[in-house]
Amino acid sequence: MAVIPSENSSTSTLEGGDVTDVDKEQPNQLEPISRVSQPAPVRRTSTARRSLSNPDKEVFDPNLDVNLPYGTLNDDANLDEYRVETRTGTIPGPLEPPSVAQASGGKGGEKHYKLVTFTEDDPANPKNWSKAYKWYCTMVVALTCFVVAFCSSVITADLIGVSKTFDVSLEVSFLTITVFVIGFGVGPMAFAPLSEIFGRQVIYASTLLIAVIFTIPCAVSKNIGTLIVCRAIDGIAFSAPMTLVGGTLADLWRNEERGVPMAAFSAAPFIGPAIGPLVGGFLSDAAGWRWLYWIQLILSGAVYVLITFTVPETYAPTILARRAKKLRKETGDESYVTEQDIDEKTMGERIKVFMIRPFQLLFRELIVLLISLYMSVLYGLLYMFFVAFPIVYQEGKGYTAGITGLMFIPLALGVVMSAFLSPLVNKHYLKMCAKYNGKPPAEIRLIPMMFSCWFIPIGMFIFAWTSYTDLDWVGPAFGGWPVGFGFIFLYNSANNYLVDSYQHQAASALAAKTCIRSFWGAGCVLFTEQMYHRLGDQWASSLLAFIGLACCGIPFFFWFFGAKIRAHSKYAYGGDDEMENPEQPNDLEKSRTNNGAGRGDDLDLARARSYVSNP
Repeated sequence: MAVIPSENSSTSTLEGGDVTDVDKEQPNQLEPISRVSQPAPVRRTSTARRSLSNPDKEVFDPNLDVNLPYGTLNDDANLDEYRVETRTGTIPGPLEPPSVAQASGGKGGEKHYKLVTFTEDDPANPKNWSKAYKWYCTMVVALTCFVVAFCSSVITADLIGVSKTFDVSLEVSFLTITVFVIGFGVGPMAFAPLSEIFGRQVIYASTLLIAVIFTIPCAVSKNIGTLIVCRAIDGIAFSAPMTLVGGTLADLWRNEERGVPMAAFSAAPFIGPAIGPLVGGFLSDAAGWRWLYWIQLILSGAVYVLITFTVPETYAPTILARRAKKLRKETGDESYVTEQDIDEKTMGERIKVFMIRPFQLLFRELIVLLISLYMSVLYGLLYMFFVAFPIVYQEGKGYTAGITGLMFIPLALGVVMSAFLSPLVNKHYLKMCAKYNGKPPAEIRLIPMMFSCWFIPIGMFIFAWTSYTDLDWVGPAFGGWPVGFGFIFLYNSANNYLVDSYQHQAASALAAKTCIRSFWGAGCVLFTEQMYHRLGDQWASSLLAFIGLACCGIPFFFWFFGAKIRAHSKYAYGGDDEMENPEQPNDLEKSRTNNGAGRGDDLDLARARSYVSNP
């Protein structure tokens, strides 16, 4: 079999076999890593993912996949177990410690663990499912994401009805949006690590069930307190699908197939909020505000049934852990394991990674801080629209809630159009990968952001200065199109820049961004109405446009200074100078040496495709 060097070892072969001339001619296939065959404890020490001079600083990983359990496994864990298919279904693991070896009738330091993998063309591997079934699963999880986003905004169509029913101010009614969006920021801090331990299906089923159940008290609530508390619980529960959907798509599709499914999914979180006020407006006009919650119950109940009973577990570590447990039971051989069985971090280490590290990155890393602030501005703008549109159209022009909901259609169209253009962005990035020999600087990810950032202030200025009561409805509605068009490019570019900059710590950087973004969006809802009434429709919208315009400088700032900032960062990947052995060939050079010219490019182009549209 072909041999591919890894950052964990100098050589490796599939299933421990010898390398033959025939094997060398095999096409591109990533082979797993075998460890040095000398006595060693289970807890290995390695600096494979860290700079030698700074243990916290990232180095380049050509096989990076942000959906693998980096947060729960030690740095030296052999993650090729989850990436490859083998003939026997196992690859050599580390040496068994004496306690395990004696239980199997052996001696410690003589027998290797068997790391369980998928077999060749394994039907249990989600990537081997039929394309039709993978597209079905993709549509189900994308629909789930759409429904969750829809539920966050549909109630904005008739907050006045809530205020009248419970005799509270409109600001108190806005809390039903605020607490829900806060839940979006809090939930992922728990559900992301739990999904690495228990798998995706359990988290989907349990959280969606909770969300469905607590939607019922919202619909029948007798006081505002019940409504606010249940909306907070729903927000936390609904955050789980939003957190896991991108990973599920990565489980299903191979790197080279992922572009279109990811583009289709990336539109769902933004189309949902745009369609919510449209449906909610007509529904509340016809049946009252309580039906805004009954429609949530119907839709969330439907996706709960679909995703729980028709989409099986897709997370490779969970599938293989179950297989290893079954093999141990059937054979009595305790050497069948996965990396999660033998190489998990301690609870303290996991708490640091999932609960503390995101805030360390947020407050210590300028890249994470400014990108998070920019995404927060965009997220706040999206939820401000839910308040601004009724002010402009219902208060200013006397439209009904249903007709006002129609004004969100250009915003949704902008989102859809940008999703259709996402493959072109992917194609451009792959060209840049080839130009930079497979390892482009992280700042290349900012190119779509530098282009699309201008659409946000342009749309807001159009919305602002066409919102006079005596002007036609077309102007403010059309202002939503450029805003919707810019959202996806900005979000994907921001996510990908954080991933390329922080490598194995990207999940923490993304968690920090999600948390601050949600809290900012939740707070913006509370003061939007007062801002528009005091500044006037034109200047209130212009203020948002000026803020968006100021944020346009962020991607250009990192384009010119991002590489220097990363080089001096404590955590970010700063370039090849941060490799453990700078005098040795880098991963690309090594892979070319062992597998022929161009192999490195193939590896890194595949890696680029793996998260070029990371949600």
